[in-house]
Amino acid sequence: MRNLFKASVLLRSLVLASLAIGTAHAQQRGQQAQPIQQNASAQLEILPIRGNLYMLAGAGANIALSVGPDGVLIVDTGTAQNSDRILAAVQQLQKQLATNGLASWNYAAETRSNLPRMISPPAPAKPIRYIINTSLDPDHTGGNETISRAGKTLTGGNVAGNIADAAEGASIIAHENVLLRMSSPGGKQAAPAFRALPTDTYHGESMKLSHFMNGEGVLIVHQPSAHTDGDSIIYFRGSDVIVAGDIFRMDSYPMIDIERGGNIQGVIDGLNHILDLSIPEFRTEGGTMVIPGHGRLTDSAEVAYYRDMVTIIRDRIQDMIKKGMTLQQIKAAKPTKDYDPRYGSSTGPYTTDMFIEAVYQSLIQNKK
Repeated sequence: MRNLFKASVLLRSLVLASLAIGTAHAQQRGQQAQPIQQNASAQLEILPIRGNLYMLAGAGANIALSVGPDGVLIVDTGTAQNSDRILAAVQQLQKQLATNGLASWNYAAETRSNLPRMISPPAPAKPIRYIINTSLDPDHTGGNETISRAGKTLTGGNVAGNIADAAEGASIIAHENVLLRMSSPGGKQAAPAFRALPTDTYHGESMKLSHFMNGEGVLIVHQPSAHTDGDSIIYFRGSDVIVAGDIFRMDSYPMIDIERGGNIQGVIDGLNHILDLSIPEFRTEGGTMVIPGHGRLTDSAEVAYYRDMVTIIRDRIQDMIKKGMTLQQIKAAKPTKDYDPRYGSSTGPYTTDMFIEAVYQSLIQNKK
């Protein structure tokens, strides 16, 4: 526990030290803010979870980091305006972990020596290898271009077979619907830079990295028609940690994007899928840890509570539809009233009324 506490303090200190550097870089690049952004001056915080896995918060959506001898794997990249600060925090974390193994011996000091370690320089930190996007939202993909350029993928080669392309950036992995929607956003929304688009996609139920990453298998699972039609759940099997994306969030009702294939039933199915993958330590608590799209680190107990809440609200609105109530009548009836103190909002980018309308539209679609 003492070592874990010291590590946590050191990690928080290095993130704070990196903020000034990252902010200066961002000002030099003069990036434009995306439609829904988090304050660029917000404090970044790195939380050690298990083994090589860390959670970075404060840069948009929550970010998961696997940092170890194989390099860095990042799940989601925050907002574009925070990308330099995120990169600085990752690099500082790499430096902190790339030690030469110096240790303090608490017994028989005369028979142990740090000299071999002191004269052997630490191995250089391996680069960022992979980026995985859980969805196409700008607070999950905004840093793709900057962070990918700073990395080097493990394999590469363009159509002409130029292996040198492997050094041009980290691979960006996502479901194929993320690539399709990012490259053809429609309306007045401009497509992101080419280098921000996924470089590797999958179209089936799941995708596995072809090899262990920092000592563990990584499973990417598609959850169709949930928050959008391109959502992925990431399961780190060795650390026993699930990255849920915006299927599950601790700060609001689920954001259901109807125009991009989202549906209330898909959200519930996704939450049940997370629970199927989770194993609690005791009475549904502890055990498998879950990183939500937004909010604090949680376990399966919180996911189960959230699943029950969403299911209850869905059933209430479904019953009101069966009674012939209009959308305005349903909003006036306040089917979310008992959960609003924790998850509701009357202002901001996603309000309670918007959630009720999304559930209503989902249920109407499901009837057709």
